[in-house]
Amino acid sequence: MTDYLVLPPVRAVRGTVAAPPSKSGTNRALVLAALSPEAVEIVRPLDSGDTQALVRCLRAMGAVIEETSSGLSVGGPLEGPSSPDVVLDAGGSGTAARFLAAIAAAVPGRYLLTGSEQLRRRPMAELVAALRSAGAAVEFAGTEGFLPLTIRGATLRPGYVVVDASRSGQFLSALLLAGVAVDGGLTVHPRGVVASAPYVETTLEALSEFGHSVARGADGEITVERGAGKTAPYEVPGDWSSALPLLAAAGIAGGEVSVTGLRWPSRDADARALDVVASMGVGVEREAGKVRARGSPGALTPASVQARDFPDAVPALAALAIFAAGESRFRGIAHLRLKESDRIAGARCVVRDGEIAITGPPHPRTALARLPTFDDHRLAMAAALLSLALPSLLIETPDCVGKSYPGFFRDLETILVRD
Repeated sequence: MTDYLVLPPVRAVRGTVAAPPSKSGTNRALVLAALSPEAVEIVRPLDSGDTQALVRCLRAMGAVIEETSSGLSVGGPLEGPSSPDVVLDAGGSGTAARFLAAIAAAVPGRYLLTGSEQLRRRPMAELVAALRSAGAAVEFAGTEGFLPLTIRGATLRPGYVVVDASRSGQFLSALLLAGVAVDGGLTVHPRGVVASAPYVETTLEALSEFGHSVARGADGEITVERGAGKTAPYEVPGDWSSALPLLAAAGIAGGEVSVTGLRWPSRDADARALDVVASMGVGVEREAGKVRARGSPGALTPASVQARDFPDAVPALAALAIFAAGESRFRGIAHLRLKESDRIAGARCVVRDGEIAITGPPHPRTALARLPTFDDHRLAMAAALLSLALPSLLIETPDCVGKSYPGFFRDLETILVRD
């Protein structure tokens, strides 16, 4: 039976919300801590469906992960038993699957890497090709190019490897993280335009913070070698991807919202999307540790932007665009695999050639309308934004936000003004 959520109409938004811990930061810290010779304390990690899946897999590979008063203590070595195969179930997490594929090829053990039905439809071919070129024994256990994979560990050789990261920057990040686990390191050369390139910068920042050597070459290659490692605690920053819908709410409902716990300046991909929010008529103020957004109903303007670097932000930006008079365009998002649709509350929405075009504002309506989320956490958050200004919307499977932000609807409710 499908669950639905209806948000009563709101007059404005007002208040302050602490950003949840970064999913990207938590996942990278978990992997790097598990590859460390000594346990590292991860302070304030995100507890979500994706991070829980990665924790389960790292434990299966031999990592010792224990709860502390501040978060988690994580340490290796990752030396799963050689027989029988260790099953690594990444659930619905693409990040976990890509990272684990590369790490499993670099450390001892025999592994079967799998995931949810949805995850088994996401591409893995480019990463597997790169791993094989560096000697890794990786085979497709089902459909060619997709999970599940069988991986014989400790077969990844040091040296030079080329990867096509045009469909996912996670392929590049996975290899860079694996460079820490290979004696002699890896030099990784991305071929083509890297999708979601700022997330690769997040990976490099995490590698440096954990004490590893990172060097860039003149032709775009990146060399990673194991360093002394990190002994001090690592504190996970706030999540820009999850904060963006809260800030966008001010532009749709009107009012003022502050989100604390965000690094600024930040290399985070969705920190860049805040400039788009501001260009659409939302007043934005940034300072170290806090971002404030102010808006008025009816004041939004269309945007035309290249969104390749911040795909996670596109659903929230699209929700803003629906209430802007005119056409907005978001380009460079072919890797989102969006389909042509006019389901979004009467707005005209067309997707073609890696671009989405939205013409607002939406037509008035009074009848109940179901908003399908396709079990996508980002779409559920965007649907919540629409419901702030459009009555009688039914948000399908709202619990899917647990993938990255389990407390989203609870936090959203604290800033809604209905009186």
